[in-house]
Amino acid sequence: MDEVLLVTGGSRGIGAATAILAARKGYAVAVNFASNEAAAQDVVRAIAAAGGRALAVQGDVADEAQVLRMFADVDAKLGRLTALVNNAGVVDRAQRVDEMDFGRLKRMFDINVIGSFLCAREAVKRMSTRHGGRGGAIVNVSSAAARLGAPGQYVDYAAAKGAIDAMTIGLAKEVGAEGIRVNAVRPGLIETDIHASGGLPNRVRDLQHQVPMQRGGTADEVAQAIVWLLSPEASYTTMSLVDVSGGR
Repeated sequence: MDEVLLVTGGSRGIGAATAILAARKGYAVAVNFASNEAAAQDVVRAIAAAGGRALAVQGDVADEAQVLRMFADVDAKLGRLTALVNNAGVVDRAQRVDEMDFGRLKRMFDINVIGSFLCAREAVKRMSTRHGGRGGAIVNVSSAAARLGAPGQYVDYAAAKGAIDAMTIGLAKEVGAEGIRVNAVRPGLIETDIHASGGLPNRVRDLQHQVPMQRGGTADEVAQAIVWLLSPEASYTTMSLVDVSGGR
């Protein structure tokens, strides 16, 4: 039977790298996007060109109705889900906490935390032996910010990723006997366009001197860790928070 993977936020950066690598390993991949369909279709074409099977699926993870529609789409077109990468997330402009407005905070937690919970909920319903599934794996994309705090920049993002760490631990314990492994990766300074979206396009270059390895990481390096955690090679690994941060 096919291994069926959904990667949220799969149209760019770490998500795209994960989708492409997983497809090379034999997964049928659903590449989720919120609004940039062209980028998601680029990933699907790259997978197809290499002989893989992929599908672009629209869905804003912060909208429950769209999440339900997205999972139904995957069910119908790829089959029963066996793997989920909770990668969709946002950052915002660098600000102190005393400058943050309600709209920013709501967006941050709706997408980064509630969205991950909604997707994990639907994945468990499909994977858990309690629900007639055959097991599976979930990898949550957290951040080194969860333990660094991101002071003066985005404490809200760091707090949201701290929530993802706690969710990973609790959910892993909850579904471990139902055939589902739940882990997280915590990337550090990675060369993706999320930094530009937060108004700091040179952030990796500016901060790489703080990294013991003296460089930023790549999306592919994070993807390698994610796909390993999804794989049978990680069959006895659950509830783990894997830092991919160059030692920072």
